[in-house]
Amino acid sequence: MADPALDPTLDPASLADEDWRALLSPTEHAILRESATERPGTGRYLDNEEAGAYHCAGCGNALYDGRHKFHSGCGWPSFFQEVEPGALKTVRDTSHRMIRVEMRCARCGGHLGHIFEDAPQTPTGTRHCVNGAALVFVPEGEDPLQVLRAHREGRY
Repeated sequence: MADPALDPTLDPASLADEDWRALLSPTEHAILRESATERPGTGRYLDNEEAGAYHCAGCGNALYDGRHKFHSGCGWPSFFQEVEPGALKTVRDTSHRMIRVEMRCARCGGHLGHIFEDAPQTPTGTRHCVNGAALVFVPEGEDPLQVLRAHREGRY
């Protein structure tokens, strides 16, 4: 099966829902493809402080540099900016009787979480509140494709 995380030339928009279900864990699918949210304090990477980068669990797109991660106390991994402009796309989210800024992976459109302007302690003043299951962490010095492959195989 074609996998956009392992083949950067593949257009993730060409995948049908059944393809995504075959590639992603049930939790990853619920979050990335159905905009679910993991329970606070339960997600992977919440307390990760290793040097490296965070990639989209759906398509492998680089999203965040570990140097931009901070502990916000919200229960989800938090970052103050994306790895580079254009890595994310934002949409207005009016669900749950709130007006929020939802962030999605710019490459595959996978739901990541929300952006809040409540982090004055950061250089940007923003908190990117990200579902850990939407991410794959690539330690500094490791090959992203190898880590993504190992993640898909359940070895990472």
